[in-house]
Amino acid sequence: MTEPEPLQQIDRTFVRFRGRKLSYFSGCDYFRLASHPDVIAALKEGLQKYGLNVAASRLTTGNHVLYQQLEERLAAFFGAESALLVSGGYVTNLIVAQALAGGFSHAIVDEKAHPSLWDAAKLMDCPVMKFRHRDAENLEEVVRRCGPGAKLMLLTDGMFAHDGSVAPLAKYLEVLPNDAVILADDAHGAGVLGKAGKGSIEQEEVDRNRIIQTMTLSKAFGAFGGAILGSAGLRRRILEKSKMFLGSTPLPLPLASAAMRSVQILKNDQSLRRRLVANVKFVKEALCGAGKLSEITPGPIVPFVPRSARDVTQMRQELLEAGIYPPFVNYATGPVNGYYRFVVSSEHSRAQLEKLTSLRRREGQASAGGPS
Repeated sequence: MTEPEPLQQIDRTFVRFRGRKLSYFSGCDYFRLASHPDVIAALKEGLQKYGLNVAASRLTTGNHVLYQQLEERLAAFFGAESALLVSGGYVTNLIVAQALAGGFSHAIVDEKAHPSLWDAAKLMDCPVMKFRHRDAENLEEVVRRCGPGAKLMLLTDGMFAHDGSVAPLAKYLEVLPNDAVILADDAHGAGVLGKAGKGSIEQEEVDRNRIIQTMTLSKAFGAFGGAILGSAGLRRRILEKSKMFLGSTPLPLPLASAAMRSVQILKNDQSLRRRLVANVKFVKEALCGAGKLSEITPGPIVPFVPRSARDVTQMRQELLEAGIYPPFVNYATGPVNGYYRFVVSSEHSRAQLEKLTSLRRREGQASAGGPS
Protein backbone atom coordinates (compact mmCIF):
# COMPACT_ATOMS: atom_id res chain seq x y z
CA MET A 1 0.00 0.00 0.00
CA THR A 2 1.32 3.44 -0.96
CA GLU A 3 1.46 5.97 1.85
CA PRO A 4 -1.01 8.80 1.06
CA GLU A 5 -0.06 12.45 0.96
CA PRO A 6 -0.46 14.31 4.28
CA LEU A 7 -3.63 16.36 4.74
CA GLN A 8 -4.20 19.45 6.85
CA GLN A 9 -7.72 19.45 8.27
CA ILE A 10 -9.24 22.93 8.60
CA ASP A 11 -12.63 24.42 9.46
CA ARG A 12 -14.03 21.01 10.57
CA THR A 13 -15.26 19.96 7.09
CA PHE A 14 -12.41 21.08 4.82
CA VAL A 15 -8.81 20.05 4.18
CA ARG A 16 -5.81 21.77 2.65
CA PHE A 17 -4.52 19.66 -0.24
CA ARG A 18 -1.79 20.83 -2.58
CA GLY A 19 -2.53 24.42 -1.73
CA ARG A 20 -6.30 24.13 -2.23
CA LYS A 21 -9.09 24.21 0.33
CA LEU A 22 -11.39 21.27 -0.45
CA SER A 23 -14.56 19.87 1.11
CA TYR A 24 -13.66 16.79 3.13
CA PHE A 25 -16.03 13.82 3.01
CA SER A 26 -13.79 11.32 4.72
CA GLY A 27 -12.47 10.33 8.11
CA CYS A 28 -14.90 9.02 10.71
CA ASP A 29 -15.14 11.98 13.08
CA TYR A 30 -18.90 11.86 12.48
CA PHE A 31 -19.78 14.82 14.71
CA ARG A 32 -16.43 16.63 14.33
CA LEU A 33 -15.99 16.46 18.09
CA ALA A 34 -12.22 16.19 17.62
CA SER A 35 -12.25 19.94 16.99
CA HIS A 36 -15.20 20.89 19.21
CA PRO A 37 -14.14 23.83 21.41
CA ASP A 38 -15.46 22.21 24.60
CA VAL A 39 -13.56 18.99 23.90
CA ILE A 40 -10.37 20.94 23.19
CA ALA A 41 -10.87 22.85 26.45
CA ALA A 42 -11.26 19.56 28.36
CA LEU A 43 -8.08 18.27 26.76
CA LYS A 44 -6.12 21.34 27.87
CA GLU A 45 -7.64 21.20 31.34
CA GLY A 46 -6.71 17.53 31.63
CA LEU A 47 -3.13 18.24 30.61
CA GLN A 48 -2.74 21.02 33.14
CA LYS A 49 -4.43 19.09 35.94
CA TYR A 50 -3.12 15.55 35.42
CA GLY A 51 -0.04 15.74 33.19
CA LEU A 52 0.39 13.62 30.07
CA ASN A 53 0.89 9.99 31.06
CA VAL A 54 0.57 7.62 34.02
CA ALA A 55 3.54 5.63 32.62
CA ALA A 56 2.38 2.32 34.09
CA SER A 57 -0.19 -0.43 33.57
CA ARG A 58 -3.54 0.03 35.27
CA LEU A 59 -2.94 -3.24 37.12
CA THR A 60 0.29 -1.97 38.64
CA THR A 61 0.44 1.72 39.62
CA GLY A 62 -1.21 3.32 36.57
CA ASN A 63 -4.85 3.18 37.60
CA HIS A 64 -6.39 6.64 37.87
CA VAL A 65 -9.76 7.88 39.07
CA LEU A 66 -10.33 9.56 35.69
CA TYR A 67 -10.35 6.18 33.95
CA GLN A 68 -12.96 4.88 36.37
CA GLN A 69 -15.08 7.99 35.91
CA LEU A 70 -14.96 7.63 32.13
CA GLU A 71 -15.91 3.95 32.39
CA GLU A 72 -18.91 4.84 34.55
CA ARG A 73 -19.98 7.48 32.05
CA LEU A 74 -19.62 5.08 29.11
CA ALA A 75 -21.55 2.32 30.87
CA ALA A 76 -24.37 4.77 31.62
CA PHE A 77 -24.39 6.16 28.05
CA PHE A 78 -24.67 2.70 26.44
CA GLY A 79 -26.82 1.09 29.11
CA ALA A 80 -24.21 -1.59 29.85
CA GLU A 81 -23.53 -3.20 33.20
CA SER A 82 -19.84 -2.47 32.91
CA ALA A 83 -17.28 -0.70 30.73
CA LEU A 84 -13.54 -1.27 30.58
CA LEU A 85 -11.32 1.40 29.05
CA VAL A 86 -8.33 0.23 27.00
CA SER A 87 -5.58 1.96 25.06
CA GLY A 88 -7.10 1.75 21.55
CA GLY A 89 -10.04 0.51 19.51
CA TYR A 90 -8.16 -2.23 17.64
CA VAL A 91 -7.06 -4.01 20.81
CA THR A 92 -10.54 -4.20 22.34
CA ASN A 93 -11.34 -7.38 20.41
CA LEU A 94 -7.93 -8.92 21.08
CA ILE A 95 -8.27 -8.33 24.81
CA VAL A 96 -11.73 -9.95 24.86
CA ALA A 97 -10.40 -12.94 22.93
CA GLN A 98 -7.47 -13.39 25.32
CA ALA A 99 -9.82 -13.32 28.28
CA LEU A 100 -12.29 -15.83 26.81
CA ALA A 101 -9.86 -18.14 25.01
CA GLY A 102 -10.63 -21.81 25.55
CA GLY A 103 -14.27 -21.20 26.42
CA PHE A 104 -15.73 -21.83 22.97
CA SER A 105 -15.69 -24.74 20.53
CA HIS A 106 -15.86 -22.54 17.40
CA ALA A 107 -15.39 -18.90 16.40
CA ILE A 108 -17.60 -17.87 13.48
CA VAL A 109 -16.63 -14.67 11.65
CA ASP A 110 -18.41 -12.52 9.04
CA GLU A 111 -16.29 -12.75 5.89
CA LYS A 112 -16.05 -8.94 5.72
CA ALA A 113 -15.32 -8.43 9.41
CA HIS A 114 -12.72 -5.88 10.50
CA PRO A 115 -9.14 -7.27 10.61
CA SER A 116 -9.10 -6.88 14.40
CA LEU A 117 -11.92 -9.44 14.64
CA TRP A 118 -10.02 -11.92 12.49
CA ASP A 119 -6.96 -11.39 14.67
CA ALA A 120 -9.15 -11.91 17.75
CA ALA A 121 -10.58 -15.14 16.36
CA LYS A 122 -7.06 -16.53 16.06
CA LEU A 123 -6.58 -15.98 19.80
CA MET A 124 -9.74 -17.89 20.76
CA ASP A 125 -7.95 -21.28 20.86
CA CYS A 126 -10.62 -22.98 18.75
CA PRO A 127 -11.43 -23.64 15.07
CA VAL A 128 -12.33 -20.50 13.08
CA MET A 129 -15.11 -20.58 10.47
CA LYS A 130 -16.59 -17.85 8.31
CA PHE A 131 -20.04 -17.07 6.97
CA ARG A 132 -21.24 -14.95 4.09
CA HIS A 133 -21.48 -11.25 4.77
CA ARG A 134 -24.60 -10.33 6.79
CA ASP A 135 -26.25 -13.61 5.71
CA ALA A 136 -28.23 -15.19 8.55
CA GLU A 137 -29.27 -18.17 6.41
CA ASN A 138 -25.66 -19.03 5.63
CA LEU A 139 -24.82 -18.52 9.30
CA GLU A 140 -27.46 -21.11 10.16
CA GLU A 141 -25.75 -23.60 7.81
CA VAL A 142 -22.38 -22.93 9.46
CA VAL A 143 -23.91 -23.39 12.91
CA ARG A 144 -25.28 -26.80 11.86
CA ARG A 145 -21.84 -27.83 10.62
CA CYS A 146 -20.43 -27.09 14.07
CA GLY A 147 -22.52 -29.94 15.42
CA PRO A 148 -24.83 -30.40 18.42
CA GLY A 149 -23.58 -29.05 21.71
CA ALA A 150 -21.13 -26.62 20.07
CA LYS A 151 -20.30 -23.54 22.15
CA LEU A 152 -20.11 -20.68 19.66
CA MET A 153 -18.81 -17.14 19.51
CA LEU A 154 -19.83 -15.01 16.51
CA LEU A 155 -17.58 -12.08 15.57
CA THR A 156 -18.94 -9.26 13.43
CA ASP A 157 -18.83 -5.53 12.93
CA GLY A 158 -21.88 -3.72 14.30
CA MET A 159 -21.81 -1.17 11.47
CA PHE A 160 -19.57 -1.97 8.51
CA ALA A 161 -17.14 0.75 7.51
CA HIS A 162 -17.18 -0.01 3.80
CA ASP A 163 -20.84 0.89 3.21
CA GLY A 164 -22.61 1.84 6.45
CA SER A 165 -24.65 -1.36 6.63
CA VAL A 166 -25.54 -2.94 9.97
CA ALA A 167 -25.19 -6.55 11.10
CA PRO A 168 -28.64 -8.20 11.48
CA LEU A 169 -28.04 -9.01 15.14
CA ALA A 170 -31.66 -9.95 15.82
CA LYS A 171 -31.59 -12.61 13.10
CA TYR A 172 -28.23 -13.89 14.33
CA LEU A 173 -29.59 -14.36 17.85
CA GLU A 174 -32.50 -16.38 16.44
CA VAL A 175 -30.12 -18.69 14.57
CA LEU A 176 -27.46 -19.12 17.26
CA PRO A 177 -27.77 -21.53 20.21
CA ASN A 178 -28.94 -19.94 23.47
CA ASP A 179 -25.48 -20.13 25.02
CA ALA A 180 -23.72 -18.49 22.05
CA VAL A 181 -22.09 -15.08 22.40
CA ILE A 182 -21.75 -12.29 19.83
CA LEU A 183 -18.67 -10.05 19.82
CA ALA A 184 -19.84 -6.92 17.98
CA ASP A 185 -17.15 -4.42 17.01
CA ASP A 186 -19.16 -1.20 17.06
CA ALA A 187 -16.30 1.19 16.30
CA HIS A 188 -18.41 2.92 13.65
CA GLY A 189 -21.86 2.38 15.14
CA ALA A 190 -21.21 3.58 18.69
CA GLY A 191 -22.53 7.11 19.14
CA VAL A 192 -24.09 7.07 15.67
CA LEU A 193 -26.74 4.36 15.41
CA GLY A 194 -29.95 4.13 17.38
CA LYS A 195 -32.21 6.78 18.83
CA ALA A 196 -29.78 7.60 21.64
CA GLY A 197 -26.55 6.64 19.85
CA LYS A 198 -26.09 3.34 21.70
CA GLY A 199 -24.98 1.69 18.48
CA SER A 200 -25.96 -1.41 16.55
CA ILE A 201 -27.54 -3.06 19.59
CA GLU A 202 -30.02 -0.20 19.88
CA GLN A 203 -30.45 0.01 16.10
CA GLU A 204 -31.35 -3.69 15.96
CA GLU A 205 -33.48 -3.48 19.12
CA VAL A 206 -31.84 -6.49 20.77
CA ASP A 207 -30.92 -7.24 24.37
CA ARG A 208 -27.23 -6.92 25.18
CA ASN A 209 -27.17 -9.94 27.53
CA ARG A 210 -25.58 -12.19 24.89
CA ILE A 211 -23.58 -9.47 23.16
CA ILE A 212 -20.16 -8.04 23.98
CA GLN A 213 -19.94 -4.59 22.40
CA THR A 214 -16.54 -3.09 21.67
CA MET A 215 -15.96 0.46 20.51
CA THR A 216 -13.44 3.20 19.89
CA LEU A 217 -13.48 6.74 21.19
CA SER A 218 -11.64 8.01 18.10
CA LYS A 219 -14.62 8.18 15.73
CA ALA A 220 -18.02 9.48 16.85
CA PHE A 221 -16.54 10.72 20.14
CA GLY A 222 -13.61 12.49 18.49
CA ALA A 223 -11.06 11.49 21.15
CA PHE A 224 -8.97 8.32 21.48
CA GLY A 225 -8.91 4.95 23.22
CA GLY A 226 -11.21 1.95 23.19
CA ALA A 227 -13.82 0.45 25.50
CA ILE A 228 -15.32 -2.98 26.11
CA LEU A 229 -18.99 -2.94 27.13
CA GLY A 230 -20.39 -6.03 28.82
CA SER A 231 -21.01 -7.68 32.15
CA ALA A 232 -19.12 -7.12 35.36
CA GLY A 233 -18.05 -10.76 35.12
CA LEU A 234 -16.45 -10.16 31.74
CA ARG A 235 -14.57 -7.18 33.15
CA ARG A 236 -13.22 -9.29 36.01
CA ARG A 237 -12.17 -12.05 33.64
CA ILE A 238 -10.26 -9.57 31.45
CA LEU A 239 -8.40 -8.26 34.48
CA GLU A 240 -7.48 -11.84 35.41
CA LYS A 241 -6.72 -13.33 31.98
CA SER A 242 -5.66 -10.71 29.42
CA LYS A 243 -1.91 -10.21 29.24
CA MET A 244 -2.51 -7.48 26.67
CA PHE A 245 -4.51 -5.46 29.18
CA LEU A 246 -2.06 -6.24 31.98
CA GLY A 247 0.95 -5.13 29.94
CA SER A 248 -0.52 -2.01 28.34
CA THR A 249 -0.16 1.60 29.40
CA PRO A 250 -3.61 3.25 29.31
CA LEU A 251 -4.44 6.23 27.13
CA PRO A 252 -3.00 9.62 28.12
CA LEU A 253 -5.05 11.36 30.79
CA PRO A 254 -5.76 14.51 28.72
CA LEU A 255 -7.42 12.29 26.10
CA ALA A 256 -9.50 10.61 28.80
CA SER A 257 -10.55 14.08 29.95
CA ALA A 258 -11.49 15.00 26.38
CA ALA A 259 -13.46 11.76 25.96
CA MET A 260 -15.38 12.52 29.16
CA ARG A 261 -16.52 15.80 27.64
CA SER A 262 -17.37 14.17 24.30
CA VAL A 263 -19.62 11.59 25.95
CA GLN A 264 -21.35 14.37 27.86
CA ILE A 265 -21.87 16.40 24.68
CA LEU A 266 -23.36 13.48 22.73
CA LYS A 267 -25.65 12.67 25.64
CA ASN A 268 -26.92 16.21 26.14
CA ASP A 269 -26.87 17.72 22.64
CA GLN A 270 -29.41 15.75 20.62
CA SER A 271 -29.16 18.28 17.77
CA LEU A 272 -25.86 16.70 16.68
CA ARG A 273 -27.46 13.35 15.97
CA ARG A 274 -30.51 14.97 14.38
CA ARG A 275 -28.25 16.90 11.98
CA LEU A 276 -26.27 13.78 11.13
CA VAL A 277 -29.43 11.79 10.42
CA ALA A 278 -30.83 14.62 8.29
CA ASN A 279 -27.59 15.01 6.31
CA VAL A 280 -27.32 11.27 5.66
CA LYS A 281 -30.99 11.12 4.62
CA PHE A 282 -30.53 14.03 2.22
CA VAL A 283 -27.46 12.56 0.52
CA LYS A 284 -28.66 8.97 0.26
CA GLU A 285 -32.18 9.78 -0.89
CA ALA A 286 -30.82 12.17 -3.53
CA LEU A 287 -28.34 9.61 -4.85
CA CYS A 288 -30.87 6.79 -4.71
CA GLY A 289 -33.44 8.89 -6.59
CA ALA A 290 -30.85 9.65 -9.26
CA GLY A 291 -30.05 5.96 -9.66
CA LYS A 292 -26.56 6.41 -8.22
CA LEU A 293 -27.14 4.42 -5.04
CA SER A 294 -28.69 0.97 -4.91
CA GLU A 295 -29.29 0.71 -1.16
CA ILE A 296 -29.92 3.19 1.64
CA THR A 297 -27.97 1.91 4.62
CA PRO A 298 -28.27 3.42 8.12
CA GLY A 299 -24.67 4.56 8.47
CA PRO A 300 -23.20 7.88 7.23
CA ILE A 301 -21.00 6.18 4.61
CA VAL A 302 -21.55 6.31 0.85
CA PRO A 303 -19.40 4.01 -1.33
CA PHE A 304 -18.71 4.31 -5.06
CA VAL A 305 -16.83 1.51 -6.78
CA PRO A 306 -15.15 2.54 -10.06
CA ARG A 307 -15.28 -0.08 -12.79
CA SER A 308 -11.84 0.65 -14.22
CA ALA A 309 -8.62 2.56 -13.61
CA ARG A 310 -9.77 5.10 -16.16
CA ASP A 311 -12.94 5.71 -14.17
CA VAL A 312 -10.89 6.20 -11.00
CA THR A 313 -8.95 8.96 -12.73
CA GLN A 314 -12.02 10.64 -14.24
CA MET A 315 -13.93 10.66 -10.97
CA ARG A 316 -10.91 12.11 -9.19
CA GLN A 317 -10.75 14.94 -11.73
CA GLU A 318 -14.47 15.69 -11.39
CA LEU A 319 -14.24 15.76 -7.62
CA LEU A 320 -11.28 18.13 -7.64
CA GLU A 321 -13.04 20.39 -10.13
CA ALA A 322 -16.05 20.46 -7.78
CA GLY A 323 -13.82 21.42 -4.84
CA ILE A 324 -14.12 18.04 -3.10
CA TYR A 325 -11.16 16.01 -1.85
CA PRO A 326 -11.23 12.60 -3.63
CA PRO A 327 -11.38 9.98 -0.85
CA PHE A 328 -10.09 6.92 -2.72
CA VAL A 329 -9.21 4.14 -0.27
CA ASN A 330 -7.81 0.63 -0.33
CA TYR A 331 -8.96 -1.22 2.74
CA ALA A 332 -8.97 -4.84 3.85
CA THR A 333 -12.76 -5.23 3.86
CA GLY A 334 -13.41 -3.19 0.71
CA PRO A 335 -13.10 -3.93 -3.02
CA VAL A 336 -9.76 -5.40 -4.08
CA ASN A 337 -8.90 -2.50 -6.38
CA GLY A 338 -10.08 0.24 -4.03
CA TYR A 339 -13.08 2.55 -4.11
CA TYR A 340 -14.30 6.04 -3.23
CA ARG A 341 -15.74 6.18 0.27
CA PHE A 342 -17.61 9.35 1.20
CA VAL A 343 -18.37 9.98 4.87
CA VAL A 344 -21.11 12.42 5.84
CA SER A 345 -20.89 14.33 9.13
CA SER A 346 -23.33 16.36 11.18
CA GLU A 347 -21.31 19.50 10.39
CA HIS A 348 -21.34 19.45 6.59
CA SER A 349 -23.31 22.36 5.17
CA ARG A 350 -26.24 21.92 2.82
CA ALA A 351 -24.16 23.56 0.07
CA GLN A 352 -21.44 20.93 0.52
CA LEU A 353 -24.00 18.12 0.47
CA GLU A 354 -25.68 19.49 -2.65
CA LYS A 355 -22.36 19.73 -4.44
CA LEU A 356 -21.61 16.10 -3.61
CA THR A 357 -24.99 14.82 -4.73
CA SER A 358 -25.07 16.90 -7.93
CA LEU A 359 -21.86 15.45 -9.35
CA ARG A 360 -22.61 14.06 -12.78
CA ARG A 361 -20.63 11.00 -13.76
CA ARG A 362 -20.41 9.18 -17.07
CA GLU A 363 -22.88 6.34 -17.46
CA GLY A 364 -21.27 3.15 -16.20
CA GLN A 365 -18.36 4.95 -14.57
CA ALA A 366 -18.97 3.52 -11.13
CA SER A 367 -21.38 1.32 -9.23
CA ALA A 368 -22.85 2.69 -6.04
CA GLY A 369 -23.67 0.68 -2.98
CA GLY A 370 -20.24 -0.72 -2.27
CA PRO A 371 -18.94 -4.25 -2.54
CA SER A 372 -21.43 -7.08 -2.58
